[in-house]
Amino acid sequence: MPAVSSSVPIAAPPRPQSLISARNLRIRGSPAAAGAGGGSVKRRRFLAIAGGSIGTLGLGGYSLRCAFSTPPYEGPVTAHFNGARFLNPQPIDEKHFADLLKWVIHRERGKWNRWTESPYGPKPPGRVGAGALRATFVNHSTILIQLDGLNILTDPVWSERASPLSWLGPRRHRPPGLRLEDLPALDVILVSHNHYDHMDLETLAKLARVHHPRVFTTLGNRRFLESKGIPTTAELDWWQDAPLTSDVGLHCVPAQHFSGRGMCDRNTSMWAGFVLTAESGNVYFAADSGMGPHFAEIGRRLGPFRLAFLPIGAYRPKWFMAPVHMAPDEAVITHSIVRSAISVPIHYGTFALGDDGETEPLEDLERALAAASPRPEFWVLEHGEGRDVPPLTAAS
Repeated sequence: MPAVSSSVPIAAPPRPQSLISARNLRIRGSPAAAGAGGGSVKRRRFLAIAGGSIGTLGLGGYSLRCAFSTPPYEGPVTAHFNGARFLNPQPIDEKHFADLLKWVIHRERGKWNRWTESPYGPKPPGRVGAGALRATFVNHSTILIQLDGLNILTDPVWSERASPLSWLGPRRHRPPGLRLEDLPALDVILVSHNHYDHMDLETLAKLARVHHPRVFTTLGNRRFLESKGIPTTAELDWWQDAPLTSDVGLHCVPAQHFSGRGMCDRNTSMWAGFVLTAESGNVYFAADSGMGPHFAEIGRRLGPFRLAFLPIGAYRPKWFMAPVHMAPDEAVITHSIVRSAISVPIHYGTFALGDDGETEPLEDLERALAAASPRPEFWVLEHGEGRDVPPLTAAS
């Protein structure tokens, strides 16, 4: 395995004795009320976009300008931290408030069902054995990864809205694929960055209280999470790693994105993907990212991959979204760049964060796969579906 910048020794906590009850964290509201709330369409759309799609929520008054913003990271200057804000692996076309207004005025929103009812998936196994890998797609960027006896959950979101407010902001269009009480005992939770559709404080607090997992996040998020009562094991920098067991390692890897939960904390905390390393084959969780040269570096250092989770949603309009969200055809290219045997698309079909419709990402993905030769191996998992992944040698 190629060397990385540094390693964080982490001790495992005792295993929890009980599982969480879904009654304590229900989806607020009814399916019939899952559409937009009251007020003018223009106002609702503007606030929803600002709250979810770019991670900020403009509330109008100056006194509320910094509401919901997180404390800034304080640390040494590096190649991707200038002492005040984090930087992408390469400069990107930064979008500003005028660009947001242009998008709002000229939106061409794809079709979403007001609510898509779907059954919960079956309860996953308690654990998998040595060398085994199983992936269960919950929704959006929430995946249960069961690897070599470990249960790992990425960016867990069970709340109704990806927003700081219960009554405003991007609302889910379908239920989570799994009930909370059906989750197995969790060992590790990974939080890639602080956007509301990836860092759900209510869900994290509930899971932390019952499962007592080790929580790993990125630079600048630990202080905020712990201020909300969520114990955090470590915050990692790009190319930093931490052992999870004697057989499984965790690596924090670059992404091309941004951060922010309010109007005063843009890029004051870091964003990243994660790689799980194991003898039977590595697993890549890309989280949220635009297309960039970091994928080739990840593939070179930590590939090939037994399994990769690649985002495909919130990519329209491309002039606005492309720097920070890759499109389905770019995910197909990334699959080859990182040298993944199998990829699973994520970040679609739950929250309407861009102009792409509910099924459009999968439709565009199928077109891109059909045009590729040979056809890459992508598994489109139903919400709540789990599937066993073959060893890397068999899947290659």
